[in-house]
Amino acid sequence: MCGFLRHGPLAVLVLVNALISAMGETEDGILTNHFLVQLHEGSFDEARQVALEHGFESVRKLPFGESLFHFYPHDTPKTRDKRSARHGQSLHEDYRVKNVVQQTGFGRQKRGYRDLNHVEVNMSDPLFTKQWYLINTGQADGTPGLDLNVAEAWELGFTGKGVTIAIMDDGIDYLHPDLAANYNAEASYDFSSNDPYPYPRYTDDWFNSHGTRCAGEVSAVANNNICGVGVAYHAKVAGIRMLDQPFMTDIIEASSISHMPQVIDIYSASWGPTDDGKTVDGPRELTLQAMADGVNKGRGGKGSIYVWASGDGGSYDDCNCDGYASSMWTISINSAINDGRTALYDESCSSTLASTFSNGRKRNPEAGVATTDLYGNCTLRHSGTSAAAPEAAGVFALALEANPNLTWRDMQHLAVLTSKRNQLHDEVHQWQRNGVGLEFNHLFGYGVLDAGGMVKMAKEWKTVPERFHCVAGSVQETHTIQSENKLVLTITTDACQGKENFVRYLEHVQAVVTVNASRRGDLNMNMTSPMGTKSILLSRRPRDEDAKVGFDKWPFMTTHSWGEDPRGTWVLEIHFQGEVPQAGVLREWTLMVHGTQSAPYIDQIVRDYQSKLALSKKEELEEELDEALERSLKSLLNKN
Repeated sequence: MCGFLRHGPLAVLVLVNALISAMGETEDGILTNHFLVQLHEGSFDEARQVALEHGFESVRKLPFGESLFHFYPHDTPKTRDKRSARHGQSLHEDYRVKNVVQQTGFGRQKRGYRDLNHVEVNMSDPLFTKQWYLINTGQADGTPGLDLNVAEAWELGFTGKGVTIAIMDDGIDYLHPDLAANYNAEASYDFSSNDPYPYPRYTDDWFNSHGTRCAGEVSAVANNNICGVGVAYHAKVAGIRMLDQPFMTDIIEASSISHMPQVIDIYSASWGPTDDGKTVDGPRELTLQAMADGVNKGRGGKGSIYVWASGDGGSYDDCNCDGYASSMWTISINSAINDGRTALYDESCSSTLASTFSNGRKRNPEAGVATTDLYGNCTLRHSGTSAAAPEAAGVFALALEANPNLTWRDMQHLAVLTSKRNQLHDEVHQWQRNGVGLEFNHLFGYGVLDAGGMVKMAKEWKTVPERFHCVAGSVQETHTIQSENKLVLTITTDACQGKENFVRYLEHVQAVVTVNASRRGDLNMNMTSPMGTKSILLSRRPRDEDAKVGFDKWPFMTTHSWGEDPRGTWVLEIHFQGEVPQAGVLREWTLMVHGTQSAPYIDQIVRDYQSKLALSKKEELEEELDEALERSLKSLLNKN
């Protein structure tokens, strides 16, 4: 190969075209009546004359190489006919022609488009073809290829075996024929009625169908001719009934979150404080302790995995005002609809880690989420970010089957690293890259979960290094905020360098803020990292008229600086947005950084993983090239 390259670009072109011709004849075997023609002297007029004399209606000069032309007819049959063979032979014999290569036809396919019949997944379940969030071929006017990529994970053999997912909700119809075989009775409990049977309470309007629908998304049985298929259709599902009582208590929440943490691997929660755009609330003392115990002691010390729906308050709310979704201990999941846009009810915030799918905007009756429903029924109309969290729980179950040693933090890192932008888009919030090149969006987090990518990386995953916490700095002086002026404060930090709790690679960042305002809903808050990544900590909430409580030591959280170096100057900007002038007082801003001292994957696993892929692809290409070159050289020798 090197010997040929030394002869210059013309020899390379001849060799490459001989190579293409040889490959085409041995693989596809489809010869076209298009010809690459090289003339001794390459004027266009002469080329046109040669083409006409040999029966070609059209000719164009190629912009690469010297004296190269494309001879072709107006109407192109798919395969070579006798006439094109004669044309080729006569061109070879023409004294003006230096070289001729008849073009070989070969296949190319649009990436992203998949025909359901060409995906090697055979399911007998009647709603399977309606489950566009599993395999999107364009059903219900959706965007082909925009899905969870579960087909790849399933084809690799991962279906959730050995994993238990708890649905913390209004109960589960565990007698449903599409759920019964995967129901884990041992891990289930009813904290609303204090008994081991979390069956939904009957209402005429089927109000308590929420948990059953979520359960079907996770682990509906496959190939039983009933409803659809769960994301992790061999995973076990447990029911924790805890939402169906006149009021919630700290004891019920804490008991639910800490129920059987050595049996339950993943807890899925599609609930939280009221999404009315004016509530600021989160877990109470017992629930916080239960969650802390879960991530530290659950699953034999690897940590319980808490998946949380980000909220359905739409543009009127901000999920950083929800202390469950914005907790470092949870994986907050937003949703997109089947064409990649945000649903109108989606809340945005900097604590969202990734996205899955739900319904919205589309009038097509099949654009909702297909799943199980109460009393043995099925539905196409499950919706909200309620539908998004169970899908994520199912994807995480596939990853846990691939690697049962994953910790709760490993799962977050995998979500950051393998989630994809795909075709998600929003009119307001654009995609950006943080200081280490990770792509994120204020609405979608790091993108849509990719089950295939996650299980492949999970198999090779090494547990992330120990986590450290550092109080990076604090502003305790009182500062006034006026409508006409933006308050800008800075904290310069070494991130506890030189101490045992030094943080070099970021995971979560918290801005603990105490602030009061004449109208809390008009407050806007942004924070910029030393590496230039801007996080929107708080957006305007037009329905929030609070003028008394404000935010009291509220931990606004961002995941957007994941992997960055926290050392340097952080900038906090606070201003009012609204038509009526407002005033406020900032009393505290404390910066908390959480992460590792050694690189979890930015310098190690990513490069190792990419190197393996590159090496394997390089070896495959080299083998193919060697074989193709050998064929082409033999062909050239035989012709000579």
